[in-house]
Amino acid sequence: MTPLQWLLEGTISIGDSHLLVREVVGNGFGLASAVLGMRRLVAAWPIGIVGNIVLFTVFVGGILDKPQVHDLWGQAGRQVFFLAVSLYGWWRWSRARQRHEAADGGAVAPRWATWTERGLLLGAGAVMFTAFVPLLRALDSWGPRPDAWILTGSILATYAMARGWVDFWLVWIAVDVVGVPLAFRAGYYPSGTLYLVYGVFCLWGFWVWHRTQARLRQQADDDRAAVLT
Repeated sequence: MTPLQWLLEGTISIGDSHLLVREVVGNGFGLASAVLGMRRLVAAWPIGIVGNIVLFTVFVGGILDKPQVHDLWGQAGRQVFFLAVSLYGWWRWSRARQRHEAADGGAVAPRWATWTERGLLLGAGAVMFTAFVPLLRALDSWGPRPDAWILTGSILATYAMARGWVDFWLVWIAVDVVGVPLAFRAGYYPSGTLYLVYGVFCLWGFWVWHRTQARLRQQADDDRAAVLT
């Protein structure tokens, strides 16, 4: 078996269960992207895109029958949306780094979204969720409502991350609360386990970004005070 065949067709046996190698690999890229994103490194975006491409093939497991029998079209669809929004995030973080937006060397300077931005985010989320539920039901997705919740939240979180909003970590936590039980019930055990790890990781990432934005804001205030004295 060639390395490519191993990636596309290989499985890992755990007791009576068989896991796709590409599900493990794709989620590995996803976790690496999350770690780099917490550190505000531009590399988080291209690495995440690779994971999106690999995981798309995983969540249409019902079509491929390798080895899952349920299609999670919301999960598959979000990989497509991830790719599109990630290209935007890659572009925006690259520009921010070139402008030295963050004084500490990170690609972006974290900040809280304004109430207006939060309202727009929630409004967009309501529209997307309302549209995704019947669409995913028509596609015979397994669990269309939670699948639509995950798809909607994932798009919003990725966009908010691209904008450098601290709030995006909280959106991811809301996604994981639904994603963990859904993935396990559908038989996507590596993804379910990773969502569980993500939930804990998001709490850590939220604390890191919150602390960073407070520190950078204080540094900016000190710099302005020094100029005025």
